[in-house]
Amino acid sequence: MKAKTLKKDKVNIITLGCSKNLVDSEVLSGQLAANDIDVVHENAKLDHNIVVVNTCGFIDKAKEESINTILDQVELKRRGKLDKVYVTGCLSERYRGDLEAEMPEVDAWFGTLELPLILKQFEADYKAELLGERMLSTPKHYAYLKIAEGCNRTCSFCAIPLMRGKHISRSIEDLVAEAKALVQKGVKEIMLIAQELTYYGLDLYKERALPKLLDALADIEGLAWIRLHYAYPSKFPLEILDVMQRRSNICNYLDMPLQHASNRMLKAMRRNITREEMSELIHQIRAKVPGICIRTTLIAGFPGETEEDVEELKAFLQEHRFDRVGIFSYSHEENTSAYDLEDNVPAEVKAARAQEIMELQQEISYEKNQAKIGQVFKVLIDKKEAGRYLGRTEFDSVEVDNEVVIHSTKKLPIGEFVNVKITKAYDYDLEGEVVV
Repeated sequence: MKAKTLKKDKVNIITLGCSKNLVDSEVLSGQLAANDIDVVHENAKLDHNIVVVNTCGFIDKAKEESINTILDQVELKRRGKLDKVYVTGCLSERYRGDLEAEMPEVDAWFGTLELPLILKQFEADYKAELLGERMLSTPKHYAYLKIAEGCNRTCSFCAIPLMRGKHISRSIEDLVAEAKALVQKGVKEIMLIAQELTYYGLDLYKERALPKLLDALADIEGLAWIRLHYAYPSKFPLEILDVMQRRSNICNYLDMPLQHASNRMLKAMRRNITREEMSELIHQIRAKVPGICIRTTLIAGFPGETEEDVEELKAFLQEHRFDRVGIFSYSHEENTSAYDLEDNVPAEVKAARAQEIMELQQEISYEKNQAKIGQVFKVLIDKKEAGRYLGRTEFDSVEVDNEVVIHSTKKLPIGEFVNVKITKAYDYDLEGEVVV
């Protein structure tokens, strides 16, 4: 009789939602690997026997995607393709009780801050000495750096504080050490992320310490680009811009979600800022850092939004001509303060308004891109696809912004910089050729 061999466990981590979730998955991967457990991200080979689904619970579409992904993995387990299914992340944090009752096939559920408990399922130890050590799931030339957890803001539409808790800053020393380790691995671009960057340091240092952190990171040899994501406009610390202007490796790029431009909507959203104050801030930012790329995010269909509010928002976009804009349809989230309001904008109206705003931004983006024809930009090569190279300028973040399409007969190393002269421009992408 043939002896049965015990196959070693292999863990596949599936990450849904934002870049903050991605970092959490990378940290979990690093801890599992340090405990000699075979671990992969988004495994295409399907040769794993355990799955960890890191979920998103931000808005309806994200929740639906997370639930469908869990159900898919449960079905694989039912068919004998998987031994264990674990679920973590924001959806699990927020709805664990309900989900446990509805999906008893899931072996265990974990919240957003329960990494040591996940590791216990694998009889693995949490290794504190691995602080900042991660198994990157991004290409090796760029990585995200999460500088804080949670959020202290009280925006009426947002459930993030319910899932991630209060704002907790990481120390400058820990972040610099992690960034140095990333650079040693070949990372050239680091994207700073947090639910709210500009709050950084208030809990730890009793002051807004993002400028100090930026200076410390900019000193790291070999770190070519530092990019800022998710800055809150109210009480924006303008000192950030002084550092940006002074340090050549801080990208002239700012991701600052504004959410709306109608004072009525801003008040209802509890954004602690007026349209007039936002306009003044944008003028100050552009005066301090000429040529800066400003990306913003908006919400369509918040309770009580009228056509007049939408027209105000469109006029604001026309006035300020942002480089990049993303938009979400409002999602009515329980336990947020906006949940007490009537969700009275029909889904099809929300979608139509979002489309209307994006069509306006598309025109603005096209005009801005046309102005780039003939200019030369430093471009970071991200990948080769269908016989052409795809890269980004300092004004473009990963996945959400423009790409530069480069046709070259010469081999261009992935993760290296080249100078590219723009020859064609479209709504959201550029084409160019390498120049020496």
